[in-house]
Amino acid sequence: MSAYRDEDPRIHDIKTKIRVVPDFPKPGIMFQDITTLLLDPKAFKDTIDLFVERYKGKNISVVAGIEARGFIFGPPIALAIGAKFVPLRKPRKLPGKVISEKYDLEYGSDCLEMHVGAVSSGERALVVDDLIATGGTLCAAMNLLERAGAEVVECACVIELPDLKGRERLNGKPLYVLVESH
Repeated sequence: MSAYRDEDPRIHDIKTKIRVVPDFPKPGIMFQDITTLLLDPKAFKDTIDLFVERYKGKNISVVAGIEARGFIFGPPIALAIGAKFVPLRKPRKLPGKVISEKYDLEYGSDCLEMHVGAVSSGERALVVDDLIATGGTLCAAMNLLERAGAEVVECACVIELPDLKGRERLNGKPLYVLVESH
């Protein structure tokens, strides 16, 4: 499911605020820079509002944000829908006991961690990040939450890079995005 297909007039404005930086962080990469979206209060608010409109009243009790840009979009969504925010962090960033989920990237591997006890069995969770590319990070986030007993209802991203086919790796889990970038 994608908001850009719904023709909401806010989507065009959001898309125009995302800067594409060629050859960053390495040659051949077209980096999707959301910092320019954050500089526009109306576009940033519209972004949050579109997600809130979708998830309000869906009995979601957990919004899990993926480090780092999921920390920008996740907390305001969580507050607006009355859910708690759970940060999913890179290794050794959280104090205390954590559970970990390793995952492969196109250029190596990485890991996400979450505090033990951050979610309870049966809680309904939404996973939030700025972008889905190959889908590896979202899959790791879902696995982490499901291992803790949560039911992942959906994943939500501002941007999808459909040419990288990340959606296909989500094993049928719903993905909601605001804009596509080719």
